[in-house]
Amino acid sequence: MMRPRRGLDPSSVWAQRLRQLEQRLRAKEERIVVLETENAILHLKLAEYQGLAGRSTNEVLQLYAAHGQQMKFQRSSVVTQLHGAIKKRLKQDLKSLHSFAVELSKDFQRQSKTCLYQVLAAVQRIQLQHEAMQMFQIKAFDLEQSLQEVTERYEKEKQKRKALHNSLIELRGNIRVHCRIRPLLPFDDAAGHSQDRQRIFSEKVAYAADDETILVKCSRPGHASVNKAFQFERVYNDLESQDAVFADVAPLLTSLLDGYNVCIMAYGQTGSGKTYTMLGPQLEGNLAFAIEEESELGIIPRATQEVFRLISEKPPGSYWVEVSVVEVYNNEIFDLLAKDSCGKVFGVKRDVVTTREGKSDVPSLTHETVENASEFLHLVNKGLQLRVTHPTLVHAHSSRSHLVVTLTITTVVFGDNFGTLWEDEQTSQRLNKEASFTFPQKMRDNKSTSSSRASSPVQLEATEKMKQVKTRLQLVDLAGSECVGMSGVTGAALRETSFINRSLSALADVLGAIAEQRAHVPYRNSKLTHLLQDSVGGDAKLLVMLCISPGQKYLTESMQSLGFGTRARQVQRGQVKKKNFSVPSKGK
Repeated sequence: MMRPRRGLDPSSVWAQRLRQLEQRLRAKEERIVVLETENAILHLKLAEYQGLAGRSTNEVLQLYAAHGQQMKFQRSSVVTQLHGAIKKRLKQDLKSLHSFAVELSKDFQRQSKTCLYQVLAAVQRIQLQHEAMQMFQIKAFDLEQSLQEVTERYEKEKQKRKALHNSLIELRGNIRVHCRIRPLLPFDDAAGHSQDRQRIFSEKVAYAADDETILVKCSRPGHASVNKAFQFERVYNDLESQDAVFADVAPLLTSLLDGYNVCIMAYGQTGSGKTYTMLGPQLEGNLAFAIEEESELGIIPRATQEVFRLISEKPPGSYWVEVSVVEVYNNEIFDLLAKDSCGKVFGVKRDVVTTREGKSDVPSLTHETVENASEFLHLVNKGLQLRVTHPTLVHAHSSRSHLVVTLTITTVVFGDNFGTLWEDEQTSQRLNKEASFTFPQKMRDNKSTSSSRASSPVQLEATEKMKQVKTRLQLVDLAGSECVGMSGVTGAALRETSFINRSLSALADVLGAIAEQRAHVPYRNSKLTHLLQDSVGGDAKLLVMLCISPGQKYLTESMQSLGFGTRARQVQRGQVKKKNFSVPSKGK
């Protein structure tokens, strides 16, 4: 008889053995029943034989008695043998089961001890690892605290450096230059070229290393690629939002109400994102600002909202705002807010002159008075409808003119109290008592007026103590520089490209002359530079927003824009002067 395999459950083995023995016992009992059945058959045959033979009763009884004894003996002998055999087999099976159970118990004890040792070892290892983890956590916490402290110190030093840098820029009169990298767009692919050439053209070569450095990967066939670094006051990567861009522009706007002129200018090649940065997204055939997409609004609408927000914090009537919109197209200046006799807006050609004080001025330029940002945006939208655009291979809605939006803020002050007049409520009440002014009848009716810059939009009560201080915010969306071979322009568009490139070249010449401190600065070489003479020449805090494309396809144009920005940063114009002169008031 085979022993059960080790590792099995003893109770199941014993149960199986018992079932086998019970089956055998039932088989033997069935055999006994069969024998008894045969015995009964023999009894019947005996009775039949007795009847047939007619033997005497004694003989039959003797035979029956003899037969009965014989059968009894046979039964007792078979049962005894079966019982002995079963008993012997059961003893053997029980002995085997007992030895198997003993062996199984010993094996179980050995395995239990082995598992117990393994569990204890694992617990010890876990404890050691837990202690090591606690030490690492303590070290990591200390490192995080140290990193946080270093980061805070770095941010503080960075802010100090930035403040000192801004102060240095203020003292030197340097031009602030920010650079924005737009994302790769579908039209950056070189359509009509091989796949390898398309892949090369769509490769990204301009990156923002940090918020002040831009890296450009320059490569030539047969030469190793070289990374050129350009430093600016702020660099925006292709993922930064319009909110982030305006957050760095907003501090300049407070200077307006402090008596400084401000100019924000977008410069870059066609399709680099200048108009998006300055105005925001504009749908095809609809140049209106998408106010519901407020997060996408550009610098111009945001700056206007911020200016009116700052004005709302001042006493009523202490400021008023005028807006003018002009475009420089083919070296000619057009007034985009001029109206015909029917009141319809249409572009009227204007000229730019230099006043006796050496300032640039556009005689008869239309100035509309606005009381809130909505009115301003409405007027700018009207002007944008007249702006010249033309599709090119580079950009489907390429601007063919330079757009200049000017907000003129007139501040009413008393004597030498400029900048401190609105510090308390009593001074404001004194102003309301000593001076009263009303808007002209046309402005009361239409909430806007068209007039020459020489005429005042308000009538003030004559008083020697009263002053008017005018400050200007110029928002400039320059037309993009173009490579004729890439843009594919011909005819009138080619002539437009020539004027655009010449005016941008004149702007670069002006900055170069100022940087080299030449006696003569060629402002009049272009209507654009003549119009922006005051802002570029040092009469305003100037911010240039460079916009570049990141793809290899536009590497040459991007390098040209970055070179322009680098030269602009080096210009030292002297400290910008605060506007504290008075403008003569008109009596009623």
